[in-house]
Amino acid sequence: MTTVLIADDQAMQRFGFRMLLESQDDMTVVGEAANGTEAVGLVARHHPDVVLMDIRMPGLDGIEATRRIVTSGARTRILIVTTFDLDEYAYDGLRAGASGFLVKDALPEELLSGIRAVASGDAVVAPSLTRRLLDAYVHHLPAAPGEDPLDGDPRIASLTEREREILTVIGQGWTNSEIAQRLHLAESTVKTHVTRILAKTGSRDRVQAVILAYDTRMVNPR
Repeated sequence: MTTVLIADDQAMQRFGFRMLLESQDDMTVVGEAANGTEAVGLVARHHPDVVLMDIRMPGLDGIEATRRIVTSGARTRILIVTTFDLDEYAYDGLRAGASGFLVKDALPEELLSGIRAVASGDAVVAPSLTRRLLDAYVHHLPAAPGEDPLDGDPRIASLTEREREILTVIGQGWTNSEIAQRLHLAESTVKTHVTRILAKTGSRDRVQAVILAYDTRMVNPR
């Protein structure tokens, strides 16, 4: 059973999410929060598998709530549900530690599959969509460091040459199957490399690995 916390300041939105989730045999809603402060407190109390996190909430917003939940060491994973076309803070939410995002007008089956993916440890955002998001909000990236990122960042320095190559193309939006085909590797081998990259760099999931590739300028923004 996947346990879910709903964090949104709109009561009708929370109600709609609850009705959808409770119609599923493998999901249960353990609580609702109307702001980030409530969300952080309820995560500490109920330890849900997934939080559906809105960004724009009064008081403590969803970005800071995500950051506090992630830095607390909680096993809870965050799925941001936002109006992407209007919300320029989606990138900040991913950097804060969210495992992905969906737009609020996503189809019910997309939301449900997204929750299941996040609960199982996967990232919800497709690699190509992640790339477009990061490109759209590239002005949020820190200034390029003076040193070579491969030498200056210990997370990158720990990778083998092949792992660096794969991290770079992950940042460019390649899927596992595309990596396997273009680099002439078995897809199972690619999956093993990706798992090692996540472990060595301390990335929670593929989304965080993409952000790392951008932050260290392994991938140059367009």
